[in-house]
Amino acid sequence: QVQLVESGGGLVQAGGSLRLSCAASGRTFSSLTMGWFRQAPGKERECVGAINYSGNIRYDTDSVKGRFTISRDNAKNTVYLQMNSLKPEDTAVYYCAAVDTPFTRATLRKDEYAYWGQGTQVTVSS
Repeated sequence: QVQLVESGGGLVQAGGSLRLSCAASGRTFSSLTMGWFRQAPGKERECVGAINYSGNIRYDTDSVKGRFTISRDNAKNTVYLQMNSLKPEDTAVYYCAAVDTPFTRATLRKDEYAYWGQGTQVTVSS
């Protein structure tokens, strides 16, 4: 089992920044593939991006490329999502997810993640 706890969400004005954190426990963190997803009201949960055990990073949503950055700190068992130049359309509940599979490339498929956090709300005002 892997337990995931997100933090760092909140209310921010358009153009602002937030950094989300996701602390993991229960398995060897360095072997986990970690993903960030988001779900806006009335919409499907979508992948923002993911990072595998070796640091391969992929972003799934063109709208976040160049604005969002995923990173991990294996010493702290934590993955981060740095969000800059936030827009109102980034408003969503953000979830981190984990899977204990050594993917060569970080997987962006929602159905491949076995463990999910509770989510943290990000609201961007215009």
